Amino acid sequence: MAIKNITLSNLKPNKGARKARTRVGRGEGSGHGKTSGKGGKGQTARSGGGVRAGFEGGQMPLYRRLPKVGFTSRVGVRGENKYNVIRLSALQNVQSGATVDIAAIQALGYAKRSSLKAGVKVLSDNGEFNKKLHLKVNAISAGAKARVEAAGGTVEIIAG
Repeated sequence: MAIKNITLSNLKPNKGARKARTRVGRGEGSGHGKTSGKGGKGQTARSGGGVRAGFEGGQMPLYRRLPKVGFTSRVGVRGENKYNVIRLSALQNVQSGATVDIAAIQALGYAKRSSLKAGVKVLSDNGEFNKKLHLKVNAISAGAKARVEAAGGTVEIIAG
């Protein structure tokens, strides 16, 4: 049986799609009479009754019986980037022959960390790079170093 015109006046759910809720406490014959599915008497049978999660009737709960030992460092799990990371294409607007160090990168506005203790790491990318630069950085990727040297520049790794 197909309905030709479906309108708001004849919309209804499919047969069996909506199930009537269980009415508890409506006599023994219903199967949900007497205790209405709450078992016997006591705290859990009462309205608003029950105990919090982990409660063991006053006995020392498991989460307090077990020892709290060890420590998991968030840095070990998450890792920590100790460098100001800069891409090679960001150095494309520096004039050729210039020396690029942490101060120059901060002047360009790429060093997000205000601390000079956080070093600079240069990474390669897909952008254009053809400047002859002298880089004084704390770390550099192999691809970035190859591209700088191919453009005629030099790379100096400084401690920090």
